[in-house]
Amino acid sequence: MDNRRLILLLVFSFSLVMLWDGWQKHNKPPVPAVAATANSAAGVPTPTPGAAAAGTALPGQNATAAAPAAAPKAIIRTDVLVAEVSAQGGDIVRLELTRHKASEDPTRNYVLFDNGEKHSYAAQTGLIGNGLPNHKTLFNLAASSLELKDGEDAVTLRLDAPATADGVKVSKLITFRRGSYVADVSYEIANGSAAALAPHAYFQFTRDGKPAEQPGGFGVQTFTGPAFYTEAEKYQKVSFEDIASKKAKFVTKASDGWAAMVQHYFVAGWAPAEGEREFFANQVSSDLYSAGVIVPVAAIAPGQSGKLSMPLYAGPQEQSRLEQFAKGFDLVVDYGWLTIIAAPLFWVLEWFHKLTGNWGWAIILVTIALKALFFPLSAASYKSMAKMKTLGPRLQRLKEQYGDDKMKMQQAMMDLYKREKVNPLGGCLPILIQIPVFIALYWVLLGVVEMRGAPWLGWIHDLSVKDPFYILPLIMGATSFIQMKLNPAPPDPIQAKVMMMMPILFTFMFLWFPAGLVLYWVVNNTLSIAQQWQINRMIAAGGKPAE
Repeated sequence: MDNRRLILLLVFSFSLVMLWDGWQKHNKPPVPAVAATANSAAGVPTPTPGAAAAGTALPGQNATAAAPAAAPKAIIRTDVLVAEVSAQGGDIVRLELTRHKASEDPTRNYVLFDNGEKHSYAAQTGLIGNGLPNHKTLFNLAASSLELKDGEDAVTLRLDAPATADGVKVSKLITFRRGSYVADVSYEIANGSAAALAPHAYFQFTRDGKPAEQPGGFGVQTFTGPAFYTEAEKYQKVSFEDIASKKAKFVTKASDGWAAMVQHYFVAGWAPAEGEREFFANQVSSDLYSAGVIVPVAAIAPGQSGKLSMPLYAGPQEQSRLEQFAKGFDLVVDYGWLTIIAAPLFWVLEWFHKLTGNWGWAIILVTIALKALFFPLSAASYKSMAKMKTLGPRLQRLKEQYGDDKMKMQQAMMDLYKREKVNPLGGCLPILIQIPVFIALYWVLLGVVEMRGAPWLGWIHDLSVKDPFYILPLIMGATSFIQMKLNPAPPDPIQAKVMMMMPILFTFMFLWFPAGLVLYWVVNNTLSIAQQWQINRMIAAGGKPAE
């Protein structure tokens, strides 16, 4: 089997697996609703007995609540986002990213946290303790609108909770900074009671189970759901289905790590400073889930004040930003088992982007670099195929000579290969070595947010979506056909017809693939054609004439 047939077969099989996986996910029956406890129905996490002081009342029992739609809201604008904060709990109920546009309408900003337009998704926080405010408490907003002005580096929204019956006053502060997707969420606690106060604080994301924006492609599905990270257990993804069925497995207690809600291209995460923490993931209702982290608040003596701050990242999966936010946070850009190959590939791709200023040209340069890196392997493969092609007439003569006696024909073919010093499998090993690299690059181009909304030239205005005029897929199909014709034809007529259909099938499949992926394949095909044509010409010029 020549290397072109092998790679087509493997990629086609890979695509069928993705299609089947996508079909299964699309047709999976909905997760049945489960009965919720008083706390889970409110969406308020309850720490384990070791985390909370004995005798602490259940969260939310003494909280003043208001319907989310009726609660006042504050709008905060910076140079990179527009946040909507509800007076109820101080939840961030809507977050627009002004540098990223909606896929269905490029005139609108991309919405990450959503108060019901397409999803139910919010960042919520609260304190766990008798009468202390949680995300059901109605705060007083210090302002209804704030905007980061020229010359300012940060803007802070202050929310004040009603004092508790025993004199504890709590204020929540949310600080947004210029050019940053990181917000500081803080609590200022003034203990006016007669007893020491040692509460816990929780920081969570509450989201529906509907998948987020998905990449183009045949059955391609990316992960949407909670994720946790610790030094000991590393990166752990948790599906909504496992949460609903009580089968979710993840670390619950640690002295480091973070909690996140992951989706294609974007992520939101809480990253506590050093110290003990508890991670949790619960089903709030039939299609609503919460996941986050609980941390202790340092004991506050009577008449004293304390403060707790937690950084929140909510924005695109830009790896340079993720690495700065928390250790291991860049793992949310998940390349799976090919991370060891994909991560360096993205580094090279990013380097070429800095050089050219265009992700399309960066893809082309990476493709050329990979082709140069594997040139010796490809050359050996193409030489093997070229030699096989020169033997085509003699192989056909053997077939005619031995007819239906397959044993004799196989023996004669092996003798011919040995006499001409041709290895019929010589083209397979080189391409097998290259396949992991190609698949890793596939996932890089499919998963990195930098491709989203990135133009190349002419009609390609977004490399992360399909070619609007299907020009690149048609070129890809044409180059695949040309490359097929350069290969030795299979001796079996049925197999030959099947292989001739492969470029058509691939063209049809690639019509819906992101333009960046198709661009890579077109360039790779073009370079392969040039290399294979030159080697074929050299072998034909120095080879023996067919007898």
